[in-house]
Amino acid sequence: MGELLGKYAAEELLDSADFSTFDVIIPVPLHPKKHKTRGYNQSECIGKGLSKILERPIDTTSLIRIRENTTQTKKSVFERYENTEGIFILQNQNNLTGKHVLLIDDVLTTGSTLEACVRVLIEIEGIKVSIFTLAVA
Repeated sequence: MGELLGKYAAEELLDSADFSTFDVIIPVPLHPKKHKTRGYNQSECIGKGLSKILERPIDTTSLIRIRENTTQTKKSVFERYENTEGIFILQNQNNLTGKHVLLIDDVLTTGSTLEACVRVLIEIEGIKVSIFTLAVA
C-alpha cells in the first residue's frame, strides 16, 4: 500500500518545480530489529513508489538508525526530541556530497525524527535536504 500511495503522491508532484531538482530519495530508516519484526519500512515503501514515478534513485544505505528508540506515540514534543537524539549515523557520506536529498517519512507529527535525520545529513558538504511526508498528524 505504501508504494502505491508513493506513486499517487509522485503523480501529483510531477509538475512541481520543488520536486524536480533532487538527486536521491532517502527514507527514514528503521532500526534493523524493528525492520525484522515488522517486515518492511513504511517510509521505504513510499520512497519506492516516488522513485518509480519521479525516476530518482532510492538510497537505503547512507543513513542508518543505530539505536532502537521507544515509541513516540505518547511522548511530549520535548520527550520526542530527546528520544531521537543520536539515533542516526551516516555511512558512505561521500556519495551524498553536493547532492539534493529528498528525505521521506510516512507521517509528520512533531518533526523530531526528521529533525534528527537532518542534523546528521547536514554534516555533509554541499548537501541540500528537502522533506516529504505522506501525512501530517
